[in-house]
Amino acid sequence: MHGLLAWEVTEIMALFDEWGETDKSHRKLAHRGSYLDRVWVSPSTVRRVLSVADKHFRPLPRPGKSVRKPFPDWADYIPNSMWIYDTTHFTRAGMAVLIIEDLVSRKWITEIVSFEETSTQVEIAFTAALDSEGLLAAVDARHDDGTVDLGVDDETRPILLAVSDNGPQMTSGSTREFMAMCAIAQHFGRPGTPTDQAWIESLNGHLKLEYPHLLAIRDPQTLRAELAVARVHYNTIRLHAGIGYVTPDDEHNGRGEAIRKAREAGLEQARFRRLAHHRAGRDNEDTQGPDDVV
Repeated sequence: MHGLLAWEVTEIMALFDEWGETDKSHRKLAHRGSYLDRVWVSPSTVRRVLSVADKHFRPLPRPGKSVRKPFPDWADYIPNSMWIYDTTHFTRAGMAVLIIEDLVSRKWITEIVSFEETSTQVEIAFTAALDSEGLLAAVDARHDDGTVDLGVDDETRPILLAVSDNGPQMTSGSTREFMAMCAIAQHFGRPGTPTDQAWIESLNGHLKLEYPHLLAIRDPQTLRAELAVARVHYNTIRLHAGIGYVTPDDEHNGRGEAIRKAREAGLEQARFRRLAHHRAGRDNEDTQGPDDVV
């Protein structure tokens, strides 16, 4: 085979017995032979020799397929019932930006710009978000009636669900205690599966794609100011495909469904107007009959 000498075939088989479990590839095994100054052959030659000898590398184990954990039944799919948050980076300014988004309405609620990524930023961001959405009163009410107990993991009482990945600032004990005190339940995606946080990953991607000037900013204060401007534009001007081409502010405040229905009605009316126009045009046209043919 390939004009191989007997000792070369023997060396290939010996390499397989000694290094097969380490290299797990005929390509690596071919290079292993020359690396050890034992045999110089091509990867295809190694593969053919092993195939004739019915020698095969043990396949690498494949990780089992995981299933995304569903949201709890008590979480209603309405605005201010599920929030999702994540941290994205602006390297020119050397800042990490933690953004909170309403998972249902896709409203960009708030952001915290900091050079740190700890539970402190999570607490500041959620406190600001709860305040801006008028939910602090609901948190205070839970404290007043004594239904918040750090030692009890009861998913029937939270005021909202916080969705995130498994970053250390999200899974830390300080964050868990803060969320419990605010009656917020946590929901984590699967490790290494960013699609479980697709809503916030999409926002981060569009943020850098549609507002590229943010990537060139070096001053943290300027970055904070420009992010605030971008947030207003994102929430009130930009039409969001994921919620039926209305703005997140429209969807968040309950106007989205009416806008979508108005568009459907407008499309139907426009269709009837076009049909009526073309039918009227055909009725007014002079048509030739069989007797008009010369």
